[in-house]
Amino acid sequence: MRVWLSLGSNIDPESNIRSAVGNLRRMFGPLVLSSVYSGEAVGFDGDPFLNMVVGLDTELAASQLMERLRGVEDRQGRVRDDMNKNSPRTIDIDLLTYGDLPLQSGRVALPRDEITRYAFVLKPLAEVARDEVHPLTGRTYGELWAAFDKTRQTLNPVELDLN
Repeated sequence: MRVWLSLGSNIDPESNIRSAVGNLRRMFGPLVLSSVYSGEAVGFDGDPFLNMVVGLDTELAASQLMERLRGVEDRQGRVRDDMNKNSPRTIDIDLLTYGDLPLQSGRVALPRDEITRYAFVLKPLAEVARDEVHPLTGRTYGELWAAFDKTRQTLNPVELDLN
């Protein structure tokens, strides 16, 4: 099953993005990597984030996968503040899609609504999965990005060696 993940960090972001990609590669094997983009924090005042999208293949159930992703976040020092979801973080790994079907896994609905709301998610997803169809809109990620209001958030590509 192909899944797409969104990675973001604004605490030592270059190191934390590299570490997360390395951890995911060790756990799941070959990855599909988007470019890395820098953009302002959304929803709070904070340092800029580095964001990217990662694709991987897994046979894990969505709940098992999310548990493993949470473990990566924990090992990288992620502090969760349930009172303030929008806060600085070492690494944030969100499961965006699980195959090509809608899915409810606990409190998380897939595909995540962040795909159509935030440039820092949609742009890198459209880069690596341009022709895949969003299961709820029926439009490809490339079409969604082409129609997206790009004035809402400025993203700048960042050269970051992830090998």
